Amino acid sequence: MDRSRYFDHAATTPVDAFVREAMMPFLGDDCGNAHSLHQWGLRAREAVEGARQAVARLLGAEDPSEVVFTSGATESNNTVLAAFDSVAVSPFEHSSVREPALSRGAWIMSNEGWTLSPPSPVELVSVMTVNNETGALLTMPECPGAMRHTDATQAVGKLAFDATAYDFVSCSGHKFYGPKGVGALFLRGAEPIEPLLRGGGQEHGVRAGTLNVPGIVGMGMAAELAHERRIHDFDHAVALRGALFAGIEPVPDCFVFSPEHASPYIVSLAFAGVQGESLVIELDRLGFAISSGAACSSGSTEPSPVLTALGLSEDLVRGAIRISFGRENTLESVESLAKNLAEAVLALRTLG
Repeated sequence: MDRSRYFDHAATTPVDAFVREAMMPFLGDDCGNAHSLHQWGLRAREAVEGARQAVARLLGAEDPSEVVFTSGATESNNTVLAAFDSVAVSPFEHSSVREPALSRGAWIMSNEGWTLSPPSPVELVSVMTVNNETGALLTMPECPGAMRHTDATQAVGKLAFDATAYDFVSCSGHKFYGPKGVGALFLRGAEPIEPLLRGGGQEHGVRAGTLNVPGIVGMGMAAELAHERRIHDFDHAVALRGALFAGIEPVPDCFVFSPEHASPYIVSLAFAGVQGESLVIELDRLGFAISSGAACSSGSTEPSPVLTALGLSEDLVRGAIRISFGRENTLESVESLAKNLAEAVLALRTLG
């Protein structure tokens, strides 16, 4: 398959070749447990700590000990949400924040003006940095006395980021060309938090379980590469987004849900009278990968809570598709995508 035609990077990115190379020794002879005392364990531990430094640098953390490795942002989010009794979250959160928050009776903030005025004081406010469906940049409201958490999964490695503006930050390695199944939780000042997983006391007692050394090493290498390439990748995404918009401009009744000043990596849009899933299937037949929403919700028949919170009609919500850019996309592949997308829309409208 032609990876230049893969436009679903918000769901996951391909593992970079340098990341795979860095991981390989720890899938072979360097097989030690990072908490063992022998030389194999020492090599694993040194590799983990090197990765911790790289991830801390990418996050803008002042001290690598503020970074705890997890299985991904979903675990990181759940760990933070489970540690507080009273929580307020934005209406645009990923399901790994929204669902545990609702299960704890969280207060869902209004999307009108972003004012935080819950009926009672809250201990934690959680607002994502970049929305995973629209690319919108969200800002944390004033929250005196409350801890601040952000799910930065779609921001880390792509946008300039300063973890010290928050108390807790969640991210996943597979969103910036690292492997799946590994992520991180930033705790400012190594803020103590009640662990979600208990057991051997690994990761300073915050996250129990034998460390995924190959995954962590891979995330560390991906973090190094993302730090080096961030500006180049950002400019590339801006150019790709511009080419997409130019290519679909002639198509009537196209609605773009991504704000003008959004992350250039994600575009959410719909074409009146056309179902999003139909476009995904047709584009897949033509060799392109796009999505009709967040990958974690692909099995759900319910309309997107994020797009619904924007006040969009159900027809437009169900017509939404998401196109997300990455390093291997080219201007030529975007132009081809736009051409085939426009033709698919016209064909489906004719059939409809």
